[in-house]
Amino acid sequence: MGKIPEQTLQQILSASDIVDVIGGYFPLRRAGSTFKAVCPFHREKTPSFTVNPQRQIFKCFGCGAGGNVFKFVELYENVSFPEAAKRLAARANIPIVEEELSPDDDRRYQLRQRLLSLHSAAADWFHRNLLKTEAAQPARDYLKSRGLTSEVARNWQIGYAPDSWDAFCNWARQKGYSKEEIIQSGIAKLKDEQNPRGEFYDRFRHRIMFPICNDMGEVIAFSGRVLEAQAKAAKYVNSPETMLFIKGKVFFGLHKSKRALINQHSAIVCEGQLDLITIFESGVQNVIASQGTAFTSDHARILKRYVEEVVLCFDADAAGQNAAEKSLPALLAQNLAVRVAEMPAGHDPDSLIREEGPEAFTQRIAQAKDFFEYRIAKGASDPDVQTPRGKLQFARKMAGFVSLITDPVFRDSLVNILCSRLAISPKDFRAMLTTPSKPGNDPQEDQENAGPPPMELSKTMAMLCQLALTDLQARTWLLSQNWREFFSRIPDSELLMKILGATISIADVHSVNAFVSTLTEIEAPFVSSLLLEKAPLDSMVVLKDCLKALEQQEIKRRLEIIAARLRQPNLPLEELQRLQTEYKALLTRKV
Repeated sequence: MGKIPEQTLQQILSASDIVDVIGGYFPLRRAGSTFKAVCPFHREKTPSFTVNPQRQIFKCFGCGAGGNVFKFVELYENVSFPEAAKRLAARANIPIVEEELSPDDDRRYQLRQRLLSLHSAAADWFHRNLLKTEAAQPARDYLKSRGLTSEVARNWQIGYAPDSWDAFCNWARQKGYSKEEIIQSGIAKLKDEQNPRGEFYDRFRHRIMFPICNDMGEVIAFSGRVLEAQAKAAKYVNSPETMLFIKGKVFFGLHKSKRALINQHSAIVCEGQLDLITIFESGVQNVIASQGTAFTSDHARILKRYVEEVVLCFDADAAGQNAAEKSLPALLAQNLAVRVAEMPAGHDPDSLIREEGPEAFTQRIAQAKDFFEYRIAKGASDPDVQTPRGKLQFARKMAGFVSLITDPVFRDSLVNILCSRLAISPKDFRAMLTTPSKPGNDPQEDQENAGPPPMELSKTMAMLCQLALTDLQARTWLLSQNWREFFSRIPDSELLMKILGATISIADVHSVNAFVSTLTEIEAPFVSSLLLEKAPLDSMVVLKDCLKALEQQEIKRRLEIIAARLRQPNLPLEELQRLQTEYKALLTRKV
């Protein structure tokens, strides 16, 4: 196992003309010096997807997706960067001889493979315990009481962790796994976290075990549920985060439901493993569950790959309502439509399906209200909202949600509805709103926006990034200065420092594109936009004006900090004199 050499990546880029590659997926239409098409990453009517053959990059001005030919294949085929590179290499008949990993990288790779092997074997062991051991009879009885048959248990590889402090650890050691591997898997834990050489024991004891898989179906963690008799124990114990498992990036059940998500264009989000399994086995398969955490931006980005709409299906209590509200910002940032399905009082999806049948559940999903309609109705029925203080608090909360909406028509309609229900003036409510992102050509296009929120930099910093990428004289001059020390003090300079720190041949478009491949999911589209912009006529004058502006901003920031410090009482005399001296010196430099 290794990595693709930089020289090979450059060779692949040189042999993969971006117009030819993208034109092989769908037709491109020439528009002057560029090519255009309807964007494949979001629904739109007016083509905003642009391919620049000179720069060898693509950019969609509707949804923000952009990058080089590697990034296009990654996004279009939903594959990793190495896989995209290999597919383009095969297209160009370029053999790939992977470099050997460094010793540290090789150790991490080998440990990851061992942990995957351990998790797979552990899932089998827990599952056999459930099906065959006498001690697991209470677990089998409990699953039966929840309507889960042995066939369902096999489908989901449900297991049982014995009521023992060392049963798993002893089994794993007998199978040849080291103490370090067992502890790093998270399935066992140290008695004393400060003593890595000390005793360790099973994390999961007398629990029903649900394997958690990544989207490829590999077991990467576990969730253990207590039996009802253990009322005082935590209901669920989950694996800690490991090199395999980051809970903010994983959905339970996605490996089984992703095809249904794509087909339905909609994801039903529930809270727990039992809810998900019951829903899935009832025939409703476009369902996923988060790992007991609020939605993260990573969760929302993953869902955006598969669906256009999310139906939040949480419990009917206050905790369920809070979970729905906490999930909203990340989902709206991806312009996913959000609805809320209310369960009857005292029911969750699992109990509703078992007692009233799948039709009762699917009816609730079909009747799910748009989140804003749902929340307005809830707020209108809340006695606290009828008080002046409660009304103001509710209005501010809803203003925060409405501010996430980029569609101006939808935004205005929500403002009017809220103001009517709360009997407040639209002017006062709009004063609570923050500025939305700039809408695209069509409200429908904006709502189906793909990808993470766009990167934002000041005009000054964006211009410096553009000059450092496209103008040889400006880049050479910047590199001759003490740029690291200066820019390390300037906010939002990380991308510029990354550009200046990279080995780039500006005259070679493939060298620049190889650099773009190293950028993050947010940085790459932003840099692609900079590369498409027209360069200033007098680059050195613009460069020095930008640097002067940054210097003045830094002086102003420092003066504000010192002024705030000087207002503090009882400053030591020495400190007071030092601050006053620095303040006067900065004033002489301020324009």
